[in-house]
Amino acid sequence: MKLKMHENSLFAILLRKPWWVSGLVALAVFGLLRLFLSSDLAAFAATPFALICAYVGWRQLRAPGAGRIEATLARLRAMSWDDFCRALEAAYQRDGYAVSRLGGADADFELVQGARHTLVACKRWKAMRTGVEPLRDLESARRAREAHECVYIATGEITAQARAFAAEKGIRLLHAVDLARLVR
Repeated sequence: MKLKMHENSLFAILLRKPWWVSGLVALAVFGLLRLFLSSDLAAFAATPFALICAYVGWRQLRAPGAGRIEATLARLRAMSWDDFCRALEAAYQRDGYAVSRLGGADADFELVQGARHTLVACKRWKAMRTGVEPLRDLESARRAREAHECVYIATGEITAQARAFAAEKGIRLLHAVDLARLVR
């Protein structure tokens, strides 16, 4: 069983914020507790926030910049379908997945890692806007193949309705920063 942090917990919120927010929280906790406790105990209480600050700072330092993301997306848009498929296969294999191409119109790849099956759809990766229809097709393919999860890959904009549908059905959207990290 994999443990998952609640998305609205204090630590989860701080992990989504810039590094300096956690740093300010660590300083505030230390300053407030220093009024009532010794320096050692106040520092001990502020340590989790300082560790989150360091982790988020390290993660943000390693994140691709806006220029690199745009260059990667432009490179992906310029690829042919076969080149794009090879790049995705190599990226997922590097991450430890067994990748197989599917011939169907609803999903393009099946990823297997252990007992988990994931369907990936990316045929419309060059589309400037993605609506709900390809996500509905992917969801129906997930039900038909009894996959554990779905991933939809796009280099363009994803509409608000498509985002809402993906959130409702548990479809992971992979674009911009996440896509640039995957194909690095």
